[in-house]
Amino acid sequence: MDESAKDVTQRILNRHIIYGASDNTNPAYLSSNRSLNYAEGGSIQSPQSDKVTIVPFTLGYSDTVGLFGKENHFVKVNLSIDPSVALDCFEEPGWRCGQMDALDYPTINTYVQATTDDTKDLTTINTYVPAEVGENKLRGRSDAYISVDLSNLKTGNKYIDAWFDVRLYTKARQEHPYDKMYVRLNDFFYIGFHARNTRRLPYNVSCVIGSEYLSGLNLEQERYANSF
Repeated sequence: MDESAKDVTQRILNRHIIYGASDNTNPAYLSSNRSLNYAEGGSIQSPQSDKVTIVPFTLGYSDTVGLFGKENHFVKVNLSIDPSVALDCFEEPGWRCGQMDALDYPTINTYVQATTDDTKDLTTINTYVPAEVGENKLRGRSDAYISVDLSNLKTGNKYIDAWFDVRLYTKARQEHPYDKMYVRLNDFFYIGFHARNTRRLPYNVSCVIGSEYLSGLNLEQERYANSF
């Protein structure tokens, strides 16, 4: 026998001990083939990684947890938001953001060109609040925070949805008590998907980043008001 040839039997056996004898690499069966410890995102110390650079932005997650697979899945969302390209015009259902320019238009059907004055109508009058016109609210603001809204869209099966739980976690890996939090433009947070029963649980989760902007001062005032 050629001396360069080596007996790989022990290496194969060692691989089977670690990963199992099955060639099936489906992550839904990581527990049964003994490779659960090597699954991506199985713990908050080794999460799946996502990155967001513009706001507003929606992350969608649809998968399964539980039975023969991971009972917990964690995603680390890294934020690197460029304030100069932040889309700060948010539309409500049935309404679209207006666009204005400085061009000089003639009178059309008795409608003359509108003029704007930022120094007038600064208070609410007869339930009408002043319109917000113009500039990017994030640009040049060093104390800016953006919102993170987590929503469990569910599957429509109450017997499955009742046993699935999804939570936000702070960058300190502490569970956040609400489905809404505020983070810096260059920050990170975690999302945890949890099976609360020994069965395969599909899920459908949405995370909207940047639907609201706050300054550090606004955030502190809100926290103070909520403390009473």
